[in-house]
Amino acid sequence: MTAAELTALLLLCTAASFTPGPNTTLSTALAANLGFKRALRFVLSVPVGWGLLFSLCAAGVGTLVMAVPALRLGVQVLGVGYLLWLALKLWRANTLAQADAAQLKVTFWQGVMLQFLNIKAWMLALTVVAGWLAGRDDMTHRFFLVLPILLVFGLVSNLTYALVGTLLRRWLADAEHGGRRLRWFNRSMAAVLVLTAAWMATL
Repeated sequence: MTAAELTALLLLCTAASFTPGPNTTLSTALAANLGFKRALRFVLSVPVGWGLLFSLCAAGVGTLVMAVPALRLGVQVLGVGYLLWLALKLWRANTLAQADAAQLKVTFWQGVMLQFLNIKAWMLALTVVAGWLAGRDDMTHRFFLVLPILLVFGLVSNLTYALVGTLLRRWLADAEHGGRRLRWFNRSMAAVLVLTAAWMATL
């Protein structure tokens, strides 16, 4: 892989990983409501799910999903529906206790599966496969070079957003203003998820 190819890949990973999306939004919201330790399982699930998704796309499954309208639509509908459900949970959580009672949490395996419901993730994986792997004589070598880069970006970006959420947790839980602050924070995060779902529905 040339220096130009690697630079382009790093720029793409930076833009895709650190801009707000379902993963980074959930990492922030889960850490702010439930604490860093509880959010960590989701943070770790993102690179695992993304790695599996990318591996399937490299094996040709992603092209099949995008080529069959029913499969593509199924991914979109399930992904949008799941994001809207999570947004509703966030919207209703006004206190840290309520957030926990409402099970505002995503298990490790739910986090992994979320990657497969994210049409943006499918398209990004296919973009990387098409631009850096497909048709190359050294495709296998490139795959094992690209995959760790993608996993690191997925981990670091969500870890960063979770740390931001953790830093906000005490401020949001302030006894005098906590209810109002947390309510508007959660509703802002819910709005981001709704906007993300709307954007995913148009892809």
